[in-house]
Amino acid sequence: MGSPLVHRMAGYGSTIFAEMTALATEHGAVNLGQGFPDTDGPREMLDAAKKAIDEGRNQYPPGPGVPELLDAIAAHQSRFYGIELDPRSQVLVTVGATEAIAATILALCEPGDEVVTFEPYYDSYAASIALAGAVRRTSVLRFPDFGLDADSLRAAFSSKTRLVLLNTPHNPTGKVFSRAELDVICSLAREFDAWVVTDEVYEHLVFAGSAHVPVAALPGMAERTLTISSAGKTFSATGWKVGWVSGPAEAVAAVRAVKQFLTFVGSGPFQPAVAVALGLGDETYAGFSASLQAKRDLLVAGLRSAGLEVAVSQGTYFVVADAAPLGAVDALEFCRDLPRRVGVVGVPVSVFHDDPEAARTLVRFAFCKRDEVLHEAVRRLTRH
Repeated sequence: MGSPLVHRMAGYGSTIFAEMTALATEHGAVNLGQGFPDTDGPREMLDAAKKAIDEGRNQYPPGPGVPELLDAIAAHQSRFYGIELDPRSQVLVTVGATEAIAATILALCEPGDEVVTFEPYYDSYAASIALAGAVRRTSVLRFPDFGLDADSLRAAFSSKTRLVLLNTPHNPTGKVFSRAELDVICSLAREFDAWVVTDEVYEHLVFAGSAHVPVAALPGMAERTLTISSAGKTFSATGWKVGWVSGPAEAVAAVRAVKQFLTFVGSGPFQPAVAVALGLGDETYAGFSASLQAKRDLLVAGLRSAGLEVAVSQGTYFVVADAAPLGAVDALEFCRDLPRRVGVVGVPVSVFHDDPEAARTLVRFAFCKRDEVLHEAVRRLTRH
């Protein structure tokens, strides 16, 4: 009978991450493919989760989220960005940022509406747009600086544009959008009366010389911006799946109406623990980015020693390298061969593109690993 999968999801089978992880296992390779850390987050957060479990907070939490987490998210936005929110009407807790993205697109987009986003894009974006029956329009960020192309971006907008889906700091490139670039995006959103949905999960993982600017803090943007973030990346707890979306009350209510029929609720005892983490001191947040910046520098030096051209990331867990100097003509084949030949796993950036020619020889490597793991990866790369 063939696959019963609906046509709009036909291109979204197993992910590149599953394929590369299987190759890592098969060849005993150092896996720098998938973006998750191999160490745990703050002890205060871990202890708070244990305490919540021991105190019996293991049943359904309230639909919008537990009160202390809603309060902590609102306090976080005020503390770091001067964004003032009503925690009861303008914040919604989700099962990770992935659910927040899907629920937001499903809530705001009718079939045929257009969503503007940037290539390369995190893979759930295309799938969520397809689930909604919406149409993806893209503007390409090109190696090595991944700068915004204003003409290309304008060409992606039309009278059918419903929302702009923006990721900053950006996965997979490690780019942090500048204030000037954000002004261009916001100007177009206002001109075409579009929502801006910002995925800011790497907001605290920004390195020296760059600064994260949330769109909701820009003039005239609070009323048309939904901001998404999560605990997974900031606090090294990707398996907890605690995310959130905040913004205008009527838009958050729309997302909540959809979200309740996706997972209903989730992550019960982890929610109060994340509330504790969000209230940790500035030195804790600074320590996260400083530690990752050192790891980035270690891996960048190793990739360059191995002969790759590297775009030095401004934030996130990732660096992008061009394998063309090593003779690569197709990054997908290069990455499939790398675990066997070298014992290291990366991910081809082309899988995050509609236009495969835009990243034909580019590879993404994750550096959110213990130093000894990164040193071993560098040793293997430079040896070969």
